[in-house]
Amino acid sequence: MAWLVTVVLLAEAVLVAALNWVLGTVVGRQHMSLAGLDPSVMATSSKIGGIVFGAYFALCALVTLLVAVRDRAPAGFGRVLLISAAVVHGLLGAFVWGLVGWTAFLFMVVVLGLIVLLLMTYDRAGGPESAAPGPAPDAGDGPATRAEPGAAPAGAGAPADRADQPRDGEDEPQDSVPAQVTRPAPTTP
Repeated sequence: MAWLVTVVLLAEAVLVAALNWVLGTVVGRQHMSLAGLDPSVMATSSKIGGIVFGAYFALCALVTLLVAVRDRAPAGFGRVLLISAAVVHGLLGAFVWGLVGWTAFLFMVVVLGLIVLLLMTYDRAGGPESAAPGPAPDAGDGPATRAEPGAAPAGAGAPADRADQPRDGEDEPQDSVPAQVTRPAPTTP
């Protein structure tokens, strides 16, 4: 799926750059002023804008290509870049509905959906779930008998952090029965 997004964004980069270049050429040859602006400035601005947006979409295509090759979720700058591309496509879709028509709107919404789908389908862990650290499920050590790494001895203050508890949106624990039950220490003298 990342390959499809790469091809779509790369085609869009070329088309946006070519369209703005052609529009800049047309404005330059017309020698007509719009609200007192110099035609050569408008032509140059259109060509520069086409190059900038074409490079932006090409950079987004490069990020999606790296996602496809590595088979990993984009991280850092690449993720921010793809999120900004999704926002740009949403805004462009809103503008082209009134200016161009429903077919351009449909294209923008499809590209927006592809980018969001790319961002949502790749997990942040970057690998299969079976590669999670820890003993194998059939190792024989149950949660009640295995010692936890970095666990404090029984009765030594606060309970230790359990490795089998979910953290920051991880999956639910496999065993709902706690491994250790410690009584709270009295806090009054």
